[in-house]
Amino acid sequence: MLKTYWTRAVELLTLPFLLALLLAVGFMGFVAWDHSHWWANREDYGFGWLVPAFVAFVVHDRWFKITAAVEACAAENSPRTSGWKRRILNTVVYGAMLGGALLFLLGAFYQAGAGPSHPGSLALSMGMGVMLLPLFFVNAPEARSTVRSGWFGDARVKLVALLILPALVWLVAASMVSVIENRLSLFLLHKVTTVGVFVFDVLGLPLQQEGNVLVLPPMADGLPNREGVEQACSDIRSLTACLFAGSFLAAVFLGKLWEKVTLVVAAMGFAFLTNLVRSLFLTGWAYRYGHEAIEGTVHDVAGYSVLGLTVIGLLMLLSLFQIEWITGPMDEGEAEAD
Repeated sequence: MLKTYWTRAVELLTLPFLLALLLAVGFMGFVAWDHSHWWANREDYGFGWLVPAFVAFVVHDRWFKITAAVEACAAENSPRTSGWKRRILNTVVYGAMLGGALLFLLGAFYQAGAGPSHPGSLALSMGMGVMLLPLFFVNAPEARSTVRSGWFGDARVKLVALLILPALVWLVAASMVSVIENRLSLFLLHKVTTVGVFVFDVLGLPLQQEGNVLVLPPMADGLPNREGVEQACSDIRSLTACLFAGSFLAAVFLGKLWEKVTLVVAAMGFAFLTNLVRSLFLTGWAYRYGHEAIEGTVHDVAGYSVLGLTVIGLLMLLSLFQIEWITGPMDEGEAEAD
């Protein structure tokens, strides 16, 4: 049955669109090879090894929808934009494909000259995503006959929408440009530090803040006890990892766009809140046992707990989207069915 399913699915794909998919696989393989440098050498991007498997799973999970969308593009009375809307849409599509190709080439040449770099990896993943989506649009099957529609009603746009996440999720696993990453990290560190000082002040525990460093009371032996928040909540690894987890759950379990966006935004919110709890825990641990006590196992366990708690929170939120809310009184037929 599985063979029949895939055979039927491939038969629905036209040769140009099938070649576009194969070309996309080649580009993604190249980007994965490039990003593997960061995945292997930076703990905060270690989750990137899951991205290829995630993309393969999402495409497999949506394969029936993708082939159905391809068939809808080639069907009679297939929705298409027309007039000035068509001209604008084509301009955007071809402009994005050209811009993405140039950005990808720029990243490739940058990597070839400078070696593994943050800007090069980001340019490769961004250029690939911006280039592939218009490529799918252009290679969608021609319709036997068309009817007029708006931009979002165009059958080709609906087809491309199914492939947005597989094409753009690589950005989450790409090493950010150091300037952006440092600014974002410093912003988060400042917020976490400020909240930590406030909480300990409310608890009546003396604590001083020097930049992103918390100065705790000296230990019993008189040695200084300083905890760097860059050690307790060091970087944005929890934000990127939780963003990836939220994207995966949204892609697999949710269908509506607003639900997906809500879950991804919630993932970022959960990441900040759980990271704040982590920082407070490590600060309290350092307050009691000294700043050296939070290194090693305690630090690592607290870090992985951030991702675990975020996933639990997302699963709980996910269950809310599965509830069919009743907004009005049931009619007699619905009542009898219940």
